[in-house]
Amino acid sequence: SDPRALRKLFDDFLPQFSALLDDDMIATVAKKPPSFLPSFRYAAPRLNQGNSCVILGDSAHTVKPYFGLGANSALQDVQVLKRSIAGTPSIKDAVHQFSKERAAESKALVQISRNLDRPGALGLLTFVFPLIIDSIFNKMAPKIFSPNTISMLQKSENTFCGLRVRKRLERLGQLMTIVALFTGLKIGSSKLIECLSKLTGRRSTTVVATIVSGMAGIILLKKLAVFLIPGLAPADVLTKANVRSKGPAEEEATFHTITAYDDGEQDLSANMSGGGI
Repeated sequence: SDPRALRKLFDDFLPQFSALLDDDMIATVAKKPPSFLPSFRYAAPRLNQGNSCVILGDSAHTVKPYFGLGANSALQDVQVLKRSIAGTPSIKDAVHQFSKERAAESKALVQISRNLDRPGALGLLTFVFPLIIDSIFNKMAPKIFSPNTISMLQKSENTFCGLRVRKRLERLGQLMTIVALFTGLKIGSSKLIECLSKLTGRRSTTVVATIVSGMAGIILLKKLAVFLIPGLAPADVLTKANVRSKGPAEEEATFHTITAYDDGEQDLSANMSGGGI
């Protein structure tokens, strides 16, 4: 918490950086409480200190390690810095060009990763629900709606800023589509119930109850249809119920049928341990 002690620390161990930090910056840093875990933040609005120093990689944008974006984004920083040095007449121009290109990207990267890792109900809203919605809409209209954010982050042609803008536009399109769908269903169902009420001379509530009961009956019959087979024994019914509750691999490993034995050479105990006769 002592600016003079922090300045001495920089002078002793990082003299090359101490000369770049003025007293106000040292005092601001000294006031901050100690942190024993990395803070997943970004540097803004610039990624340079003076005209000859830049920050990149984790010092510019720290994200959760399991997103696979830390090292990759750091390599992108290096690539942009190399291009800036090669494409400008001086180091000063290269430093400011790098900051101009990567500052907004650093901010977008950290903000995207935060939305993918929020706790509790907020995480359900910002991560799980968008994954489901993106999957549904991408299958319905792949030329209009892109895959989920995590999949899009793996594509090198996407920038973080560009991806964030695209996803916001897609969210707006998805919301409008859902609202239009439910509005259409509401209007259509109201008109249908009104017509049926007029045709049958029944109240609307009676018509709705009849429709709901009919749909529930159809679903129930569909569930029971597999058991309504002439000559089906009770034991077979139990077998079918067990099969439906297990996966294909487990089903195949559990149920075996022994139809005949030729010369007594079959191992009966082995077959019985594999599922019974």
